[in-house]
Amino acid sequence: MKGIFPINKFRELRTPFYYYDTDLLRNTLTCVRDELKKYSSYAVHYAVKANANHKVLSIIRENGFGADCVSGGEIKAAIKAGFPVKKIVFAGVGKADWEINLALDYDIFCFNVESIPELEVINELAAAKGKTANVAFRINPNVGAHTHANITTGLAENKFGISMQDMDKVVDVALEMKNVKFIGLHFHIGSQILDMGDYIALCNRINELQDKLEARRIRIDYINVGGGLGIDYQHPNRQAVPNFQNYFVTYAEHLKLRSYQTLHFELGRSMVGQCGSLISKVLYVKQGTNKQFAILDAGMTDLIRPALYQAYHKIENITSDEAVETYDVVGPICESSDVFGKAIDLNRVKRGDLIALRSAGAYGEIMASSYNCRELPQGYVSEELV
Repeated sequence: MKGIFPINKFRELRTPFYYYDTDLLRNTLTCVRDELKKYSSYAVHYAVKANANHKVLSIIRENGFGADCVSGGEIKAAIKAGFPVKKIVFAGVGKADWEINLALDYDIFCFNVESIPELEVINELAAAKGKTANVAFRINPNVGAHTHANITTGLAENKFGISMQDMDKVVDVALEMKNVKFIGLHFHIGSQILDMGDYIALCNRINELQDKLEARRIRIDYINVGGGLGIDYQHPNRQAVPNFQNYFVTYAEHLKLRSYQTLHFELGRSMVGQCGSLISKVLYVKQGTNKQFAILDAGMTDLIRPALYQAYHKIENITSDEAVETYDVVGPICESSDVFGKAIDLNRVKRGDLIALRSAGAYGEIMASSYNCRELPQGYVSEELV
């Protein structure tokens, strides 16, 4: 829908750039908050890895959410955006010493720990500072998710987490340490999940592990089930806000949460994915032997998901109302994989037209690179362009 974009303002900006509809972002966040009100023990940490644009982060923080970080840089970005340190969790399979020290210095809420060697380092670094670090163990539940192989994380073959059979050993090690406090369990089975059956399977696995710990008289106060809820890439206008009600109800009905426990989520894509679009300009229309190409000034350096995951983004010519023709939409990068979509129907394209790649608010700007010595794309929020 061309009407949702301030096209005259777009013409004043250098392309490519990211555009974030803050009305949609705020509406999405309000939907999450309204659902959370139904569950007094639920909390959401926004997954900063999805989008760390400072303006976007600030709006999320204003709405009262915490931050889920996977690097020291993300911790710094979250703190710069004003997230309370007691609402920051730190995950990641390879935390460097400086990152752990940074998190300890800020007294963040919790480390999501993925191995005994990592636990030992956190204990050692915390001892050097005379501190005690809260830790949750990321358990790999060996639950498959119906999503792309590159973004499933809960199988035994994945690099993430501690295997279930090693859970007792890790708990025993932690209980003997003086500078870590074992407070709970952490899980994350993948991303862009739309089948609630995947989450039901996770709930069943968590219920088993909880029973196992309780049989040992070990009480935990904190369960973190990660995130992964997907969005509708095919129809960004028809379903601009994901079905958060169904998502939270699934856990309410299938996870046996104890009365004293809090349940934490790490939502990213579902909160920011639909509010963002990559705006690009057509450089050339090239007639090939059997097809025609719309060559954009945006490429895989600006939005890598199609090249990396074969991901689909709805593509629209937002400055043309002419008859529809079919194009391969490609970028300028010197790689054959620099293709946004093949056989895409667009209103007739000419040089200078503006093209929108929709549903790019998550894993778009944040994953941009300077390959080919290209400049990183700028990010603008809608209220800046009024």
